[in-house]
Amino acid sequence: MPATDSDGPVADPEAQRRHPLLFKAVTRRRQPRLRRTDITVTDEAAVKRAVKAASLGNAMEWFDFGIYAYLAVTLGHVFFPSGNDTVQLLSSFATFAVAFLVRPLGGMVFGPMGDRLGRKKVLALTMILMAVGTFAIGLIPSYASIGFWAPVLLILFRMLQGFSTGGEYGGASTFIAEYAPDRRRGYFGSFLEFGTLAGYVAAAGLVTALTTWLGSDTMEAWGWRVPFLVAGPLGLVGLYLRLRLDETPAFQKLESDSARASDAADAVETSTKGDLAKIFRQQWPTLILCIALVGAYNITDYMLLSYMPTYLSDELGYSETHGLLILLLVMVLLMLVITQVGRLSDRFGRKPLLMAGMLGFFFLSLPAFLLIGQGGIPAITAGMVMLGLSLVCLLGTMSAALPALFPTDVRYGSLSVGYNLSASLFGGTTPLVITALIGTTGSNLMPAYYAMGAALVGVIAVACMKETARQPLEGSPPSVETPEEAAEIVMAQAPEPKF
Repeated sequence: MPATDSDGPVADPEAQRRHPLLFKAVTRRRQPRLRRTDITVTDEAAVKRAVKAASLGNAMEWFDFGIYAYLAVTLGHVFFPSGNDTVQLLSSFATFAVAFLVRPLGGMVFGPMGDRLGRKKVLALTMILMAVGTFAIGLIPSYASIGFWAPVLLILFRMLQGFSTGGEYGGASTFIAEYAPDRRRGYFGSFLEFGTLAGYVAAAGLVTALTTWLGSDTMEAWGWRVPFLVAGPLGLVGLYLRLRLDETPAFQKLESDSARASDAADAVETSTKGDLAKIFRQQWPTLILCIALVGAYNITDYMLLSYMPTYLSDELGYSETHGLLILLLVMVLLMLVITQVGRLSDRFGRKPLLMAGMLGFFFLSLPAFLLIGQGGIPAITAGMVMLGLSLVCLLGTMSAALPALFPTDVRYGSLSVGYNLSASLFGGTTPLVITALIGTTGSNLMPAYYAMGAALVGVIAVACMKETARQPLEGSPPSVETPEEAAEIVMAQAPEPKF
C-alpha cells in the first residue's frame, strides 16, 4: 500500500526520478505559486486603528473584571448575608467564577458568528453587552435593601458579562492577528495584553483612590458603585472606535472566495451547530493544545493580577490599599516591557518566550511566595516582580501565538471555544480554588503549588506546538508591510533561469 500524506499518495522515489517534469507539474497544481495580487500589503495606519480599537475593548473587559476582583471583600459584605467573613469572600469569588461558567456558551455563539458574518460586527456586539452588564451591576440595591434578590441580580449581570466576554478575546486577538503583517504579528499582538494590563491598572488605581478618599465604610455604603458606573461611557467610546473599522484583510479575502456574509446571515441560527460540529470534528487536537496553553496561562494570570490583593489582605493581614498599590507598581512595570516581549517573539519565535514564562512560574513560584510571606514592602515587591516577569513572557506572546493555531475559516470560532472552555475551567475558578485550598490545608503556599502544577502542563503544551513566528496565518496568503516585500516573495518562487 503506498504511503500517504495530507495531500494524497506519496509517489515512489524511483518514479519521481524517471518522470521529474511530470511530478513538478503535479506539485505546481497542488501548490500553485502566489501571484502579487494574492499577497496582502498592510496599511500601517489601518493596522494601528485596528490595534487601538481591539486593545481598548480588551482594556474595558479587564477593567470590568478587575473591579470585581479588587472589590471582592466589599462586594461580599454588600451582596451576601453577614456572618463568617470567609464564607462571604467565597460567595463573592463564586459569583466571580459564575461569569466564567457561561463564557464557553458565549464563545460557541459569537465565535462561529464571527467566522460567518465578520469579526467587526461581533466585536461591536460584545462591547455593547459588556458595558450594559457592568453598568447594571452598579445600580443593584444591596442585600440589606432587597434581600435575596440582590445576589440573584448580581449573578444575572455577571453572567451577561461572561457571555459577552466569550466572544471578546477570540475576536480581538483574531482581529489584530489578521490585520498585522507576518513579521510583526507578535509586536502588534502584544498591545492586546497591554490593554489587559491597562484595564487592570485603571481598575486598581480607581479602587485604591476611592478607598483612600472615601474610607471603607463609605465604600461599602455607595462608593463601590462608582467604578461599575464608569463602564457605561467607556463602552460607548469603545463601540465608536470599533464601528469605524473595516473588516480584516484576511476575512475579506476569505469572503470573496466563498459565500458572501449576507448569505451566511440568513442561515446563522441553523449553521452555528454545523460550524461547531466542524470545529470539534476537525480541530480537536489543536483545541486540546489551546486549552492546555490557555489553562496554564490563565491560572498564573488570575493568581497574580486578580487574586493577589485579596491574598495579601485576607491571608497575610495587609490593608487592601497596601496590596493594590504594590500590584499597581508591578503592573506598570509589565506595561513598560510587554511590547518589547512582543518584538522578541517576532525575532526569536513564540516557543522560546512561552517556554521561558512557563519555566519561570515552575521554578520561581515557591521562592516568590516565600518572599511575599516574609512581609515588608521590599520582600513582597520582589516576590511579585519575579512572578510578573514570568507572566509578561506569556502576556506578550500568547495573543499572537493562539490565533495562529487555527485556519482562517474557523479561527474566531475555534479560538473562542478553546480559550473560553479553558478560561471557564481554570481561569475564573483560580481565586475560588486557591481560597478553598488555603482554608482546607492551612498553608499560605498553596498558590505557589497551584501555579507550579499549571506551569508544568504549560511546558508540555509549548513543547508540542508548532513555531508560527514570521509565517503566514494558516488559510491566508502572506501579509507584508511594503510592495517590495511582496515582490520579493513572488520572485523567490520563480524558477532559476537555465543557460
